[in-house]
Amino acid sequence: MPSTRPERPARIRSTAPERREAVLAAAVRLFSATGYHGTSVGSVASAAGISEGYVFRLFGDKQTLFTAALARCHDRIHSALAAGADEAGAEAPAAGADGAGPRDPAAVLDAMAVAYAKLIAERELLMLQVHALAAADDPSVRAEMLRGHRSLVELVRDRSGAPEEDVQLFFARGQLCHFVTALDLGAGAASGSWARILTNGIRHFGG
Repeated sequence: MPSTRPERPARIRSTAPERREAVLAAAVRLFSATGYHGTSVGSVASAAGISEGYVFRLFGDKQTLFTAALARCHDRIHSALAAGADEAGAEAPAAGADGAGPRDPAAVLDAMAVAYAKLIAERELLMLQVHALAAADDPSVRAEMLRGHRSLVELVRDRSGAPEEDVQLFFARGQLCHFVTALDLGAGAASGSWARILTNGIRHFGG
């Protein structure tokens, strides 16, 4: 006699790349909140809905997981800056070329700054970078920070064609933007001439 029970839908299992993406998203979120030393692999696994053992299978240890999350942050910054350069009409340099030679380097830097200011309105990306600085005594974290910043500096230099001192100023103002955004100075969290001095000309996009 045929069964009258309804058939259960087949369980769809996520693939390893999908699980890796889920873990990285959770890692960025948690590491940005509680830092490298204050975040456990177990908490990341729980947030991702994946067993702790499987996270270790994917990444090996917490150090590798943190540096992978930081690399994801650097990749997103790289993509945002490149998109800003594209909007400004700066052509990517040809292979082996020193730079694209845009007509107006200042306009390209400005477009990149706008793109970055919008991106770090996502406080997770901002705070992950802050926590990474605090953990930079770890050789692996420091190595990823050096790799990521080298890539970003070369991108800004090559796509803008700006003088080195202007590229340096671009990154210096980016660090100031971190400070302004982390302390919410752009939203009026502090008043007085000292705050106006720091926030003058700094773009802040509220989340």
